[in-house]
Order: sequence, then structure tokens, then C-alpha cells
Amino acid sequence: MTLAYLGLGANLGDARQTLKDAVVCLAQHSGLTVVAKSGFYRSAPVDAGGDDYMNAVVAIETSLAAARLLALCLAIEHHFGRERPFRNAPRTLDLDILLYGDDIIDTADLCVPHPRMTQRAFVLVPLVEVSPDIVIPGLGRAADFVAAVSDQRIERVDLGQCRIPNRVPSS
Repeated sequence: MTLAYLGLGANLGDARQTLKDAVVCLAQHSGLTVVAKSGFYRSAPVDAGGDDYMNAVVAIETSLAAARLLALCLAIEHHFGRERPFRNAPRTLDLDILLYGDDIIDTADLCVPHPRMTQRAFVLVPLVEVSPDIVIPGLGRAADFVAAVSDQRIERVDLGQCRIPNRVPSS
């Protein structure tokens, strides 16, 4: 089994419910087990327009090869109506493989660690929540990159639908 981390995001429709449903879809797949899930975070789009995103990170243990996990993620996105009319278009669901064990993968279809994860508060904050000491292969501790994204707006959304401002810690 390989420990992998997936980033989830959406900004069309009921994004929060979509993320919940996507986690259920993942958990129902026989090739993986969801072992941890971050809280939900609302974040401003980065390098894109449109409404705010809802984001989360899940840790999974999987027997799927990385390419097969990518295929599953794409199938789940498709199930939720994901369309790709242009780069960084608003989306019903985005599932990204952030980390796949300690592997470094660089193929035409998949780059792991995710190439922009250290530049995105909406990835780093929930990732560090799930695994505070996680090391990004070839780069270092994820927590060490958080200060560099402290200017990006992100807020944790609690279970009671209340928004709790949560600026990225600068430590």
C-alpha cells in the first residue's frame, strides 16, 4: 500500500457538498482507503477568475499504481460534470494527486509532487493540517513553504456553515 495525498477543489454548484460526495466516492473504491481528511477551506482563485473555491486534502492508502489513481480521479471528476473548456476554468470538481508515497513522477500525464503545490495556500494549509510533518519529496517539509503563501486569502469553513477567518500562519 502507498500513502498518497489528494487535493480536492470546486467552485461551481454546491462545491462543499461536491467535495463531501467526492470523498465518499473515493472511500467506496476497493483500491484505496481514506485515512484522513482536512477541514474545508474557502480560498480565492489563484491564476484564475470566478467564484471562491472550496478546498480540502485527503490522505489515502492505495494499492493502485499512480497512473491508475490518476485515471480514477479523472473518472470521478467526469462523474461530477467536470469540463475543461480552458486552462484554470471554473470547475465542478478538481482532484489532484499531490503526493504518491515518496515517488517523484514526471510523465506527460502526471507530475508528482504536484508542480505548484508549494505555491498554493489552498494546498499547503489543509495538507499540513492532515500531516503536520509531511515532507514533499525532493523539496522538504510542506510546513516550511506556508509562510511564502501567507498573502493568499484562505479561511476554514466549520461544520456549522460559519466562516472562521484563518489567515495562513506566517511561522
